[in-house]
Amino acid sequence: MKNDLIGQNAVSKAEGMGGTVMPMATTLMGITKLYESLLKGKMPQPNSIKEIDNNLFEAHVFPIHSKDKLAAGKQKGYLHIEGKPTQINPLDKPAGVIAISGAGNYSSSIEMAMALFLENKAVVHKPHQLNEATDVIWEKVFAPLIECRALAFCDADQGRALSQLDGLHSIYFTGSTEVAHAIQNVAKAPLVAECGGNNPCIIVPGKWSEKDIERQAIQIVSAGKLNGGAICGRPQTIITSKNWGQREQFLNELRKAITEETFACCSYYPGVEQTSEAFLQHQPSAEILKPENGKYNKSDCVLIPNLSEDDFAIKNEAFCQIFGEIPLDTSEDTGDFLTKATDFCNNKLLGSLGCMILVDNKTLKANEARVHQAIRELNYGGIAVNDIPPNIWLNGYLTWGGCGETTADFISGVGNFGNPLNFENVKKSVLINDFNATSFEFTNRKRVEHLVENVSYFNTDQSWGHFLKLAGQMTIDNLKGKDF
Repeated sequence: MKNDLIGQNAVSKAEGMGGTVMPMATTLMGITKLYESLLKGKMPQPNSIKEIDNNLFEAHVFPIHSKDKLAAGKQKGYLHIEGKPTQINPLDKPAGVIAISGAGNYSSSIEMAMALFLENKAVVHKPHQLNEATDVIWEKVFAPLIECRALAFCDADQGRALSQLDGLHSIYFTGSTEVAHAIQNVAKAPLVAECGGNNPCIIVPGKWSEKDIERQAIQIVSAGKLNGGAICGRPQTIITSKNWGQREQFLNELRKAITEETFACCSYYPGVEQTSEAFLQHQPSAEILKPENGKYNKSDCVLIPNLSEDDFAIKNEAFCQIFGEIPLDTSEDTGDFLTKATDFCNNKLLGSLGCMILVDNKTLKANEARVHQAIRELNYGGIAVNDIPPNIWLNGYLTWGGCGETTADFISGVGNFGNPLNFENVKKSVLINDFNATSFEFTNRKRVEHLVENVSYFNTDQSWGHFLKLAGQMTIDNLKGKDF
């Protein structure tokens, strides 16, 4: 489907697995661990729970299991919970029906599994029109659930009828804010929606080595190119300090990462051309950059440095390969910078979905309490520290959705998806990694293809064989350079 829209054979089978099999496998893996615990007569327990602010608790939920710990490396995942943490056995939840309107950018349909096994509800699933063919495959995969009438599918054009069914418990929706509000206005059930937003990447000033600057620029660009930029949690607006001594060097490395150090990705999502044109019209300083010398269709990237707080690129979501950078007028002091950055993100940027923070280990160690204060204060449903927000969506134990928005005027949505430990009142998910950990890099096509394939198989069946293949291939591939 994507290659047809691109007009070129640019997306591989492995990339297709990364958007379908891998998210579903990861989701079902977390659900499987939940039900294995229920078979023993107890709810699964987090590693720890502690109060981190007035009536705000932090549950360390990833990694818990031995093989997850081996695969996670230094990654740690947390849920921030409002009020005394309470878990609910999904089998104690009342029966009902949830209608799901699937996403267009990914055809993984993970909300379907979450509604079935975390909410104890039967499901009616409607695909986005781009993913009707994939839903035919999911009907085969989930045939036993269809046979026992726990699951049904409908056509992509039946969205209005689906939202107006009597007796629905709720409606799950993934897509644009405008469509979400339109559904909410006519629906007969509460809406749980995950939309989008203009997600920040906060660069905490520090003394970075040249290798650090190169590696982190590659990680930001790789996350922004993923799926041709059609990622709800992609970092769009990079926030720097105007007085960071390495800012210009970092911007130059971003340009190099876009054009030379990461391979080209093609934007296929409908409306991409119009979106790009709108940004270019409103931001005359925008730079059009061509990865791999423009070898692939629809692979151009746009970089807009030196934005102002009220610019078009601040108030709008790109959902394609557009990056902006805003230098805040602050000192290099961590506290001063984070105060300004938090205020800017919460009050100027569009939405509350995903936030990325990059902070070197030395700066973090010297300012740990201040960084964690910023994590608590940032109004984002998924915060990745030294990692990328899409990894929160892909984590089988965390949640994904907006933060603190209301049904009246939400941008990124209301409610959240996920949470196999079934905690009540989850405010946000936080994923923390080491600054020097292996970053997410599009520097070698085969390495990325091997990674998504092997992670898909490992999370489908966490056997030692699949783990050894995953770890062994990563070790070999990490020794390889560019292949484009």
